[in-house]
Amino acid sequence: MTTTALLYLANVAAILILALGLYFPRHGRRDLVVAYMGVNLGIMAVSSVLLSTAVGAGLGLGLFGVLSIIRLRSDELAQHEIAYYFSALALGLLSGLGAEPVMALTLMAVVLVSMFVADHPALLRGHKREVVVVDRAIADSEALVNYLESRLDGKVRHLTVQRLDLVNDTTTVDVRYRSVTGARPLEMVDAR
Repeated sequence: MTTTALLYLANVAAILILALGLYFPRHGRRDLVVAYMGVNLGIMAVSSVLLSTAVGAGLGLGLFGVLSIIRLRSDELAQHEIAYYFSALALGLLSGLGAEPVMALTLMAVVLVSMFVADHPALLRGHKREVVVVDRAIADSEALVNYLESRLDGKVRHLTVQRLDLVNDTTTVDVRYRSVTGARPLEMVDAR
C-alpha cells in the first residue's frame, strides 16, 4: 500500500469517527454529517489534484478558504458546528496535501482527540448560554440578574440585554449561567 493510499484511508476513517462517532451522537444533525463528510472528501480530492498541478496548493487553499466563508455565512451554524466544519477541512487537507505520513497521521489524531475532549458533554457541565425573553421590561441589571437566577435555577455569569421593550413589557437577554441543578432544561421554565 502506498503512502498516499494510507493517508486517504486514514482520512476516511478519521472523518467517519468525527462525523458519525463524535458529532452525530452528541448533536444529532444528519444534514451536517453529510456536509462534513462531503467537505472533507472533496477537500482531500481537490487538494490531492492541486498538489500535482502547476496551479499550486496555495491558490487552491485560498479558494477553499473563500468558499468555506461563503458557506458558513449562508447558513446559521452554532460555534461547535463551525469547529467540526473546520476539523473536517483540516483532516481533508492533511491527507490530501501529501505531507509526511507520520506527521499527517499524528496531526489527524490530534484533531480528533481535541474535538472529543473539547465537545465532551462532561466538560464544563452545567455552563449554559440561552437567549431568554422575559415577560416584563426590567431595566435594572441587578433586578434582572435576580429574576433570571430564580427562573433559570442557576448563577448568572454574564448577560447582555439585546432588547428592552417598554411598550410590550418584555426584555430579551443573552444570558450565560451555571445551572445549579443541571437537570432542569430551559423549556421547562415558565417565565410568568
